[in-house]
Amino acid sequence: MIKKEVFIGFMVGVIANAMGLFLAALLLGRGDNVTTVINAAAAEGFLGKLISIGAILNLVAFFIFIKKKQDYRARGVILATVCIAIFTFIFKFL
Repeated sequence: MIKKEVFIGFMVGVIANAMGLFLAALLLGRGDNVTTVINAAAAEGFLGKLISIGAILNLVAFFIFIKKKQDYRARGVILATVCIAIFTFIFKFL
C-alpha cells in the first residue's frame, strides 16, 4: 500500500517535470518547435537548466499532496525530484 502511494507520487513528479520542461521550452523558445528548442539546449549546454526550470511544477504537486494529507505521494514527488536532479548532474558532467 505504501509503495503504491510512493510510486504514484513518483510518477506524478516525473509527469509534472515533463510538462514543466515542455512549458519552459514553449515559453523560452520564441516560437520555435519544442524539439528544436530541446535539441538546441542540448547542443548549447543548457539543457540541465531547462530541466531544472521544468521541475518547478513538482513544487506545485508536492504542496497539493501535502495539503490533501497524502504524505506518501508527496514523498514520491520528492523522490522524483531527487532522481531528476541526479540525472541532470550526471548529464551535465558527462
